[in-house]
Amino acid sequence: MLRRTAAAAFTAIEGFLDRLVCVLGAVVCAQAPEFFQQYLQRLGGHLDEAMLQLASFEQAAQAAGKPWAQFVADTLGNPDAGLARLGATMRDTASRVDELAAAQTALLHASAWSRPWAFLAHLDATIAQATAAIFKPAVPTTVEGAIYAGIGVAVAFGLWHFLIRLPLRHVLAPRHPANPARDTARA
Repeated sequence: MLRRTAAAAFTAIEGFLDRLVCVLGAVVCAQAPEFFQQYLQRLGGHLDEAMLQLASFEQAAQAAGKPWAQFVADTLGNPDAGLARLGATMRDTASRVDELAAAQTALLHASAWSRPWAFLAHLDATIAQATAAIFKPAVPTTVEGAIYAGIGVAVAFGLWHFLIRLPLRHVLAPRHPANPARDTARA
């Protein structure tokens, strides 16, 4: 009796749950383009700041009358530990500019299909965490937003259907006691 009541209740709300899962999947996945946009803005700010710092180091190299690579090598090799550390900072800043520029280029030129992979390939965890900390959800009205929403519907509905709905139907399905007379009549 309890099984039948639970099955009837599940059947009554099943259509609503189907729709709810699809809407939630669409809304959640449609946030990806907005997150990528906000991440790109933050990435661009980091790149701009690193480029300003690198430009000041390059100006110091010019003022010393040395090519950039030589200036960094001389500073790295300086017996004064503070100046040697400055050389490491200059080298690291140049590398950081290259990394950030590559990440920005990859994300800007990625298609809607390849953007998640470009994002993961060039992920800067610090920038991603900072983006997530102040992320503001939005309703994307772009083709990319629609694509991600569609993917969200498909994934959410597939997970709901195969991991929850079908197992629940199996558990709540009425069980018929074995009826040898009926089984013999069918044979």
